[in-house]
Amino acid sequence: MSRISKVFNDLPEGEGALVAYVMGGDPDVQTSAKVLEAVVRGGADIVEVGIPFSDPIADGKSIQAAGVRALSAGTTPKDVLGMVSAFRARSDVPVAVMTYYNVLYSNGLGRFFDSAEENGVDGVIIPDLPLDEAADCAAMAKARGIDTILLAAPTTSPDRMKAIVKHASGFLYLVSLLGVTGARSSLQQGTPALIKFARKYTKGKVPLGVGFGISEPAHVREVLNSGADAVIVGSGIVDRVSKQSEKGAPKMFEEVEGYVRSMKSATRG
Repeated sequence: MSRISKVFNDLPEGEGALVAYVMGGDPDVQTSAKVLEAVVRGGADIVEVGIPFSDPIADGKSIQAAGVRALSAGTTPKDVLGMVSAFRARSDVPVAVMTYYNVLYSNGLGRFFDSAEENGVDGVIIPDLPLDEAADCAAMAKARGIDTILLAAPTTSPDRMKAIVKHASGFLYLVSLLGVTGARSSLQQGTPALIKFARKYTKGKVPLGVGFGISEPAHVREVLNSGADAVIVGSGIVDRVSKQSEKGAPKMFEEVEGYVRSMKSATRG
């Protein structure tokens, strides 16, 4: 059983998992490593670490800006995997890396997955991975004990959802809205119905995680009450890192930890 699967297996009845996103290298590798520790202290069950990329088509302005800051600091995929390795030496909390297919393809898929395994990565999230390539990618990842966390959009058809679920492991990442990542003041009206639709295909096969736009405890409760197994929170964390960086980071880690704790508390009802 993978570390990610074990999280879902071990959660108390009625409690959802919190997946917390951190951009690797924002504003620099050393600081983002401390942000990673802060989200874990706040109670994150799984951590998603972004590998910055120059053309992040799925990301909104907050995470795009974080990626620009990371790239400006000279952050490379190797740096982010090294950060994960250092974290793994101190913690058993699962880590999924989020990046784009070009990062894997340009370095060679096998080489990337070898490095991910060596550095303690538990899962990969690739927003622009073509479904036609998912089977091969999932097979490479599985051979190295790494989960392939596939995304499903709000427009996903029943047949396509079946195909995605077939190759997904760890959890299925359901995008709750059309558009890009970013904190919203409220969930879209159709989100509960979308979750119930996806649940028909994931139940008993793979846990269902929901992300994009989830930024408040009330959002967490609504998503979990609609049938999801996990919530993914990203821009709310990244925004706090950005604001505190501008002030010289005197309270960055406290702000991040407190915010994550409030979101985790909501997963318990």
